[in-house]
Amino acid sequence: MKPTARHRQMRRRLTGLAAAALVGGLIFSAASGVGGTTQTKRVVKVEALGSGGSVLANLRGRTLYSLSVEKHGKFICTAGCLSIWHPLVVPKGVKPIGPVTLGTVERPEGKTQVTYRGRPLYRFAQDAKTGEANGEGIKDVGTWHAAKAPTSSPQPTEPDPAPGAPYPAPYSPPTSSAPSGSPPQSPPTEPPYEYPPTGY
Repeated sequence: MKPTARHRQMRRRLTGLAAAALVGGLIFSAASGVGGTTQTKRVVKVEALGSGGSVLANLRGRTLYSLSVEKHGKFICTAGCLSIWHPLVVPKGVKPIGPVTLGTVERPEGKTQVTYRGRPLYRFAQDAKTGEANGEGIKDVGTWHAAKAPTSSPQPTEPDPAPGAPYPAPYSPPTSSAPSGSPPQSPPTEPPYEYPPTGY
């Protein structure tokens, strides 16, 4: 059975749609590949502590901590530890950003955790509000420390010395309580230096 003109027209239309879908898919894949490598997410900010100083915190203002012995991909806080210390995580392929340089590391259970200076960041379950750092100094296998925000205060400069007289004054006359009209007093003189007696 010979294809009719209508069948030929439908076949050309389907072929055109398939080609358009293929081109669109390639463009989408290319765009996704580019976007996937540069996708970022802000996850950290600087928060002032109630006790003074500044720390890194999540976007809800909760202080972030790191464990002193967790670095270079070594994890100590796993299993039951995670019920108290909650990892700061991002989706895979997302680059975390904030006021400091952040990195990521893959946790044993497969999640991507945010790191600062090579150490994974956590939130402490007993910090109930902004500005608290109740986890500071808690000792476990290592010691938990709040992630300190870097300071950018300028270095203090020493003031220039005050200008002085080029030579010290040999004598400063004392203030006299003598009545006006009395003759000026001469400065006191030191007795001459006496050498030790000879004849030793």
